[in-house]
Amino acid sequence: MKELNDIIQSYEKALLQNKQIALATVVKVEGSSYRRPGARMLVTEDGEITGAISGGCLEGDALKKAQLAMYLQQNKLEIYDTTDEADSRLGVQLGCNGIVYILFEPIKINDPNNPIQILKKIAKYRKDAVLITVFNENKSASQKGTSYFINEAKNIIDNEPKLKEESIKALETKETIILKTENNSVLFQFIPPAVQLLVMGAGNDAQPLVEMASLLGWNIIVADGRQAYATKQRFPKASKVSLTRPADILSIAEADDHTAVILMTHNYNYDLAALQQIIKTNCRYIGLLGPKKKLRKMLDELREKGVAINNNTMERIYSPIGLDIGAETSEEIALSAIAEIQAVFSQRSGSPLRERKTSIHHRI
Repeated sequence: MKELNDIIQSYEKALLQNKQIALATVVKVEGSSYRRPGARMLVTEDGEITGAISGGCLEGDALKKAQLAMYLQQNKLEIYDTTDEADSRLGVQLGCNGIVYILFEPIKINDPNNPIQILKKIAKYRKDAVLITVFNENKSASQKGTSYFINEAKNIIDNEPKLKEESIKALETKETIILKTENNSVLFQFIPPAVQLLVMGAGNDAQPLVEMASLLGWNIIVADGRQAYATKQRFPKASKVSLTRPADILSIAEADDHTAVILMTHNYNYDLAALQQIIKTNCRYIGLLGPKKKLRKMLDELREKGVAINNNTMERIYSPIGLDIGAETSEEIALSAIAEIQAVFSQRSGSPLRERKTSIHHRI
């Protein structure tokens, strides 16, 4: 989602500067590649680039193709073959041994349904969505391009029953799929909303946590009961900083299943009261800074108050917080916690990739 938000911001900037722009999208990959289908890059007429479609080997040529698409005002498909080590066309051999299909779309600014406007609609709502891009693997054929999106309303696509059926399937399975139709190929890209990070505690150790989360494009909310700590000056990268009592936590943010919460006020009673509120939600991750005995004590006290704590609740609570990387300093602990949250949301173990027995990326 961060890449999409960056592209949207660059689009708005280009509009103010009256620049022509084009969107490059990886629509299909055969074999291996640095980026997967759905990766995007925005290009302006004067060569400014936002986003990425490869590890750097394709961007130079893709820039030229994007500028050509702007000049012709036509969608164009380009196919890059990185399997030939003797081929020096790309300037740098990535060694990925893949064939990458990239669709170039000049952005018609006056079109209310141009690809960037569709991305803006997706980013506006914190809901799962599927973005539909129609392309033809024959480079000489007409390329329809980024055409629709669908979310939980399931009513975005009209008069396209097959596309709607496959879109709903991608939405329900939360997977990106590519479908070959009679005349075209279609990329159904599943796009979840950005992770929302609710940080309960505005101490100094929360600052590196917020900095790292902002680099990932997460939506960050910081809350604390201390007026001197809960300030926007201390957390400029947070979208909201709130002076909040534990009882009012649920009024400052909708803790949905795309939300991670970290309790780190270093105030036992505040953290306890906050935990009592947070476990009522369906947030996917609840991290508690401190030793296991602190968590056990809290859970015992909550049970004594009659708070129901089932297996689902326990599966969402992580304490001590973070992956085991030997973290000691605030910055290292922040890195450990951010990595653990990423692993949880990606449904990965957080173990070294060299120990993984299957492909790093999900096969589409």
